[in-house]
Amino acid sequence: MLSRRNFFSKAAVVAGVAALGTATRSVHGAEPVGQESENLENTSEKTQTGPQGYPPGEPGKDYTPVITPNGTTLPYKIIDGIKVFHLIAEEVDHEFAPGLRAHCWGFNGQVHGPTIETVEGDRVRIYVTNDLPESTSIHWHGLLVPSGMDGVGGLSQKPIEPGETYKYEFQLRQHGTYMYHSHTDEMIQIALGMMGMFIIHPRHPAGPRPDRDFVLMSSEWRIDVGTMRPVPTEMIDFNVLTFNGRAFPGTAPLVAKYGDRVRIRFGNLSPMEHHPIHLHGFYWKIIETDGLQVPESAQEAGNTVLVAVGQTRTVEFIADNPGDWAMHCHMTHHTMNKMGHAAPNLIGVRPGDINKRVSRLLPGYMTMGESGMADMGETSMPVPRNSIPMVGAPGKHGYIDMGGMLTIVKVRENLTSYDDPGWYENPPGTLQP
Repeated sequence: MLSRRNFFSKAAVVAGVAALGTATRSVHGAEPVGQESENLENTSEKTQTGPQGYPPGEPGKDYTPVITPNGTTLPYKIIDGIKVFHLIAEEVDHEFAPGLRAHCWGFNGQVHGPTIETVEGDRVRIYVTNDLPESTSIHWHGLLVPSGMDGVGGLSQKPIEPGETYKYEFQLRQHGTYMYHSHTDEMIQIALGMMGMFIIHPRHPAGPRPDRDFVLMSSEWRIDVGTMRPVPTEMIDFNVLTFNGRAFPGTAPLVAKYGDRVRIRFGNLSPMEHHPIHLHGFYWKIIETDGLQVPESAQEAGNTVLVAVGQTRTVEFIADNPGDWAMHCHMTHHTMNKMGHAAPNLIGVRPGDINKRVSRLLPGYMTMGESGMADMGETSMPVPRNSIPMVGAPGKHGYIDMGGMLTIVKVRENLTSYDDPGWYENPPGTLQP
């Protein structure tokens, strides 16, 4: 393996997040990048049929590109018919929601890593550069690849040491919704954010394409009050729950036009928790489980889908009900932000003049929880630095007292773009004044 500095000088890799390794010699298993890599200047970009026998799939032509709210899709180059990607594992200063940041580990400056998007039959080459302080490797979760490409450190490959770049290459034999994640020191690296989604579109789709194709990855974190590093050894008490690395009100809405066919791909790489994801206002059908297509006759209809740890589920529905609709995990503690779960139960307690008495010793003291917790997000009580206890956001009709694993599906008639349209205006007679 080369050092990262030597790799860039020998392979002339384009700098930046979109940098792509371009070695063109054929490989038969995952391997370190060697000294024989060709210089990019001597390698022409070609779009002809690659070694897989198919032309590389093109966005817009062969598939409707996915949307990763609060995230991005990993760029690629086509070299001799092969799609070439580059992932850089590195520390990331990440914002979970306004008021809460942490030092995480991710890819290409993001938590979670960018979505990899491909087409069945594509041959892909993925360079992974390790800028972390310890070794790593990448597992392509759910993909049918040769054993040497599976990315399990010590089992199917030598781990990628700090400063090294490693090359994976394989042909995509399937289609569906998959994931990728670290498979070296998994407890630490996954808990710090080293994960992403891997989408493979069908070469010959059996049904209509979606108009909106969203990707949402669930995870959970423990970030102690006042600190800026997730606790990777936590097993029970998670206090930040996220879609695509963001907690509400930091989650971007999912916008659709009336009548759109909407597909949502859920992946769950939480350390410990399963997530029953529930959508208001619609019934969907589950069309994929772990990337495998469900026959139409067996597609289960509902408005809640359980996505267990390590699983993916894909749902589809027609956006025929205008409005602003909550979509969230139905574990009730998962729609809260950074609130300790060991607080005493004060429901129904009558504090009397305790606030006045205690404030003599602790200025600003407030007894909270005796009438419920809904008002905590709006309280004027100061909170510790880098903390968002029970923070929600103002809504059209008052304060939305949910946080965590919550986003909003916004369906509108007569949209001219998919930008956030703002709050829904209820038609006369459909809202109690």
